Amino acid sequence: MSRIQIDAATKRFGAVTAVDQVSIDISHGDFLVLLGPSGCGKSTLLRMIAGLAPLSSGRIRLADKDITHVPPRDRDLAMVFQSYALYPHLTVARNIGFPLRARGRSKTEIRGKVSEVAAVLGLDELLERRPRELSGGQRQRVALGRALVRDPGAFLMDEPLSNLDAKLRTATRAELTDLHRALGSTFVYVTHDQVEAMTMATRIALMNGGRLEQVGTPEQVYDEPASVFVAGFLGSPPMNLVDAVLTSRDGEVRVEADGVDVPLGLTGELPAREVVLGIRPEHLRPGGELLRGVVRNVENLGSEEVAHCLVGQARVCLRRPRPIGLEAGDAVGLTCAPEHVHLFDRTSGRRLVRQPTPAVVPALT
Repeated sequence: MSRIQIDAATKRFGAVTAVDQVSIDISHGDFLVLLGPSGCGKSTLLRMIAGLAPLSSGRIRLADKDITHVPPRDRDLAMVFQSYALYPHLTVARNIGFPLRARGRSKTEIRGKVSEVAAVLGLDELLERRPRELSGGQRQRVALGRALVRDPGAFLMDEPLSNLDAKLRTATRAELTDLHRALGSTFVYVTHDQVEAMTMATRIALMNGGRLEQVGTPEQVYDEPASVFVAGFLGSPPMNLVDAVLTSRDGEVRVEADGVDVPLGLTGELPAREVVLGIRPEHLRPGGELLRGVVRNVENLGSEEVAHCLVGQARVCLRRPRPIGLEAGDAVGLTCAPEHVHLFDRTSGRRLVRQPTPAVVPALT
């Protein structure tokens, strides 16, 4: 079993807190992606798990064993770096087998394990080549093979696809997903690329400024973002976010702003509250009067088009199958289904949740 438990992990560099009280329980067999913008602390957290960056406070457990102060070489973990870190003078076979030689394994055992791993990764025909004779994707697979040959408790990967071109990155994503499924091992994977996170992860941990914003399945973090940051980070284009006011009119709860009048289907009276209204571009459609604005320009994405509109002072995107039927300068009214309306507290940025019952004002928390 390779369950990883991170409990209030903190890392400080002088006065700067790079990772701040992060707690995550990574189940055996998870493909957890640490996602976030550059500088958010995700790579530092991965290095803390690996033992390459000592914790300032908190603890880390692997398979119920406290490894907080265990040296990196004694942790049952394998790290795959962004740079591949292959030995240029060694063949593919010797690169893959290096961790076993370092542990004093027999030549027979090393040959057997290298052959087994090469077959899994499709490297059988490349074992006598050197890294300079390989493509970027092949080098990445050799780096994976060197980690895989150890049969570790978990794999740690720090942006391993960032050096590949777009086409090869797509193919390697699929290979990694297949490999994870075949091995059933725990993967912890760092990236700033939301497409990698959404397509590969069983769960995503989204970080911002050293703090954990949300942990959940790709569907959960996309469909039910826990904060304005998550809503604005995920999606292409990201969720439309409009400063608005939650208020009551004639006993009905509504969200109002310049060019915005969205009923929530709730009844009751409440004092006005500043909120952020969120609607994903693909959930908007032309027609209706929930949002009223002017089209600024339309982008052709091939099978789809994105209309960039100005609603009051807010920029709002509409994404629909091509042709969208709008042109720059058109006045447009937009609508969406009530279940696709998201609300966030303006001050804290956290999501406001509608409880199932009762469907009245106090249910907004």
